[in-house]
Amino acid sequence: MLSRGFSSLVGLAACVVSVVNAQEITGTYPATPLASKTSYTYPSGVPYKVDTDTGLIRGVQAGYNICNSTTENQDSLCQTSVVGDIEGEMVAWCTKPGRGTRLIPDTALQGVQFMKTPDYVQVVGFINQSLIDMDPLDYGGEMDPHGADLRGNPMGGIIFSQSFNGQWVQVHEWHNFMGSNTFCLKACDPSRPDDARYCEHIFDRIGCAYNAPNNAQNGTFESCEGENQDFPGVYTENGVVVTYTQPPEALGPIGAMPYTARVPASSNCVTHTSAAIYTGLPQVAGVAGSSGSGTATSRPTGSVSGSGASSSSTSSAERGVAVGTVKVFGAMMIGTVISYIFA
Repeated sequence: MLSRGFSSLVGLAACVVSVVNAQEITGTYPATPLASKTSYTYPSGVPYKVDTDTGLIRGVQAGYNICNSTTENQDSLCQTSVVGDIEGEMVAWCTKPGRGTRLIPDTALQGVQFMKTPDYVQVVGFINQSLIDMDPLDYGGEMDPHGADLRGNPMGGIIFSQSFNGQWVQVHEWHNFMGSNTFCLKACDPSRPDDARYCEHIFDRIGCAYNAPNNAQNGTFESCEGENQDFPGVYTENGVVVTYTQPPEALGPIGAMPYTARVPASSNCVTHTSAAIYTGLPQVAGVAGSSGSGTATSRPTGSVSGSGASSSSTSSAERGVAVGTVKVFGAMMIGTVISYIFA
């Protein structure tokens, strides 16, 4: 997984004179870390931009957090829920209208597993990255509310969920990985004592198999209940509990891992058809799909920047996006990062 090294931030901070977006750099860290901005209420209490800091190394928040019908199009820069080098500018995508995001074309999601456990909700899946303006060869990165400079990735990205008590609750701890045409997103219950441990953010190089161990299958769409996983990075060997330490990126590829993460047991799984998550998409007759079957399929109407068309006016940073909101079996996931909403 790609990551931004802390050393690179320190190096940039040491520059005598630097300019970001025509503003002189005055520091690295925000006055209030993103993970500490936990008092927002959805939808009326969400500001236009959560990250309002200026003069910092990474510039200003690329998108916005008020996401509604006025921003819902294929050029949307909604960053409420939403990979490597552009993780700070991720925007949200959704399979159904109503959240102010870009819309995920049908056939993009090729398998999804939604899981609800005592301490978190999680969605894992397989996706055609090229259909959401992401390089299909991008092997990924991590997004979370921390980051080396405490501004989060994406900067200002926040998540809300109804999964825990039926009311909109801001999720304080979450993590999301995307790359190699797979993704996982976990949102931890803020009322539980171990939300920061289940949604750990320090293992950005070892991906979904270790941060969100699962038994999701390509071609299968299901919703399940499940047990909690072990805390990411924690495993038992010969009866001894061990905590894994991720080596710094400067040492090169990680190579073989010393353990295989335990996949928690699941139960009450209900299988669905892929069509169940696309019922709200606008229909365009006669447009060929990308599933390989040669059959006609529907695509979102409006601007086509979300389809990777040459007429796209968005920048390369804006085009490198994660799988935004996934309406899975009645559970709205503004997913693959920042306004994470389960209805």
